[in-house]
Amino acid sequence: MAVREVGQSAGQMIGAALAVVDGTGTVVGWTHAAQRLTGFSAAEVVGRTAVDVLAAPEDSVKASECAQQCRREGGWSGLVGLRHHDGGRLDVNLRVAPLAGQGGRTRWVVSATSMSDLSSSPVNGLGLDSLLSSAPIGIAVRDPELRCTWVNDALARQDGIPREQRLGRRLTEVLPGCDAEAAEAVMRRVLESGTPRVDHEYRLSLSAAPRREHAFSVSFFRLDDGEGRALGVCAMVVDVTDRQRARERLAILSEAGTRIGSTLDVMRTGQELADFAVPRFADYVTVDLAESVPLGEESPARLGAMGSRIPVFRRAGVASIHAGAPESLWPSGAPVLVPASSSPFTEVLTSGRPHLEPVLDTSPGTWLDQDPGRAEKIRRYGMHSLMIVPIHARGAVLGVAVFIRTADPAPFEADDLLFAEELVSRAALSLDNARRYVRERAAAFALQRNLLPRRLSGGAAVEVTSRYLPADTEDGVGGDWFDVIPLSGARVALVVGDVVGHGINAAATMGRLRTAVHTLATMDLPPDELLVQLDDTISRLAEEDLEATDETVAVVGATCLYAVYDPVTRRCAMARAGHPPPAIISPDGRVAFPDLPPGLPLGIGLAASFEAVELDLPEGCVLAFYTDGLIETRDADIDAGMRRLGAALAQPDRPLEELCSAVVDTLPTRAPSDDATLLLARTRALSPTQVASWELPPDPALVGNARALAAGQLTEWGLEHLAPTTELIVSELVTNAIRYGAGPITLRLIRHHVLVCEVSDANDTVPRLRHARTTDEGGRGLFLVAQLSHRRGTRYTAGGKIVWAEQELTPAL
Repeated sequence: MAVREVGQSAGQMIGAALAVVDGTGTVVGWTHAAQRLTGFSAAEVVGRTAVDVLAAPEDSVKASECAQQCRREGGWSGLVGLRHHDGGRLDVNLRVAPLAGQGGRTRWVVSATSMSDLSSSPVNGLGLDSLLSSAPIGIAVRDPELRCTWVNDALARQDGIPREQRLGRRLTEVLPGCDAEAAEAVMRRVLESGTPRVDHEYRLSLSAAPRREHAFSVSFFRLDDGEGRALGVCAMVVDVTDRQRARERLAILSEAGTRIGSTLDVMRTGQELADFAVPRFADYVTVDLAESVPLGEESPARLGAMGSRIPVFRRAGVASIHAGAPESLWPSGAPVLVPASSSPFTEVLTSGRPHLEPVLDTSPGTWLDQDPGRAEKIRRYGMHSLMIVPIHARGAVLGVAVFIRTADPAPFEADDLLFAEELVSRAALSLDNARRYVRERAAAFALQRNLLPRRLSGGAAVEVTSRYLPADTEDGVGGDWFDVIPLSGARVALVVGDVVGHGINAAATMGRLRTAVHTLATMDLPPDELLVQLDDTISRLAEEDLEATDETVAVVGATCLYAVYDPVTRRCAMARAGHPPPAIISPDGRVAFPDLPPGLPLGIGLAASFEAVELDLPEGCVLAFYTDGLIETRDADIDAGMRRLGAALAQPDRPLEELCSAVVDTLPTRAPSDDATLLLARTRALSPTQVASWELPPDPALVGNARALAAGQLTEWGLEHLAPTTELIVSELVTNAIRYGAGPITLRLIRHHVLVCEVSDANDTVPRLRHARTTDEGGRGLFLVAQLSHRRGTRYTAGGKIVWAEQELTPAL
């Protein structure tokens, strides 16, 4: 009979009417349940034969025959009719079982259940028919002093205590300990109150298996004499070890959910699995993962699909009842040698099915012959039982978990393997989540590295440094961006922006905007015009996203600050779109936040206009561009943050790296609520000796003079090797300005990291590069300039345009 069925039967028997009769059929014990069923009180029944009181006259012959059969066969069960106190007939299911007493005397416990109760029973009465005769339910009767007076054979089979050792003794004399004392306390309360106690549990180590506890459920009810006095207590005992074990393992699995996978670190999760299983379930546990798993890469589903190549495994966890886990051949984190192809390890990896070896075979001729190091450890530490469980997750085998018993003599069983599989499957989800997190985090970092500038260079215009602190500290990505973009004429563009939100989605949007800014910057647009174009770009991207996702609302918003600094004039033009103003630190340490027109944030759907402001900046001043995450906190407003920022920046003589770190150190220590970015730029100025310019009349005959002026300046700068190409470039640009432009015409040479040749005129028509045919007489000028220069282009000015070309100071060989 299954444990669940036994428990149900035992519980119903406590609700049945119980009585005890002696060898002559005289009632010697009567319960309240029997009185409720038959209507007879204990005073009316005890001391009289059961047949005289309860059998109907027409059933007296049958009752005598049943009594004889019961004595002959050691018990009886069946359907009978009893006489109720009111004279009516009562159909019951009657069961009689013997109780052995001292001196070989036998008494009988009688259980009667009304047929109306049986008809509604979930077991439909079938389990009750043989409950007393064959089911593993132990029954004992104790007197008011709690000494055992009667006991059946099933109880001895349950707990291994012989009848002779139990009779005449109290429970605490047979089983000393807290559990026995608690059981006797319960029996005393039942004797005093008459109220049965159902399902009282206690534990016991049997002599056959002293290291393994059994759990028992016992129910007590009082037996009364004819005058209602307590004759003793009847105890019914069921072995519920399997039920208790299942309950305990369910609790262990529940605890495992909180103890395993506490972080998204693959190796730590493997160690948590090993630590949790020892010593709860095993004496020694290892967790080995495919080397690709900690890297976030996909794991092979099984070895069979990979041919004979065995992937590299790494020990992620090891735990033992012995300090330092001396059983392990490899420490945590080290590569692990997978045994030969005939070993259970490779069989598990190949098949994806677990392996159970209740008794580990270490005899010659096994797979251990090919793994002497492992065999020596097994023999030294007495490893006698083994389970190998594959770590599965989403169709992939991530590794294996090995469970071994050494000190615990009980071998692993089939239900142990099922429990291990359930434990490992829960850990596998945590391991796979950690693996996927590592992979996605690496992808996020790669995205951020490619979206933000890897190396900042301000050229001859500024010295720069930066800091980026994402609010998403786990993935390290966000929506802030910054950049330093070299422009023509030794100028440099400084930009900082902040996309709405943070995380990988904001980072992706940020990357698109940064690309757009780069594209617009190469057009040499003034800051205000660039922001107008960028606003149009963001609005267009929002419309595309709205169409692609079929959403009702697409939020793409950003703030931006864009500035262009010219080291020749030391002037800086800047405009902002809803972004905090920059901080400007003069060489003497004064900090100012210029009053720039704020402008609207980008991409909000309104026709935005932006206004640029030009400032004169002395050489050596520091520009600080930042996002609001640097000045906003949960417990302080922006003004307080700007004052904190200004105080930290008021040290312009410090190296920029130190100054940048000093500003970041002023932030609260807790994780920021928004991404924070800081870009510092210290201005430089080109010496007048690095710039030469000439006003030229619009006369084609003077193109040769322009070439001579340029060649002379190159000689003065020691760049004679660039004279031939420079003369050709000057000749073509000046000729175009005279022929297609309008006066005045200016030729300017700038020497810094490159040699810049600029020709300006008052016409705003941009010259177009053409690819002349072999029969064309002209149209090759700009094509020739493009071939001779490193970079070339055109930019607009307030008075017209500038056509420029750059050459490397050291020509490529």
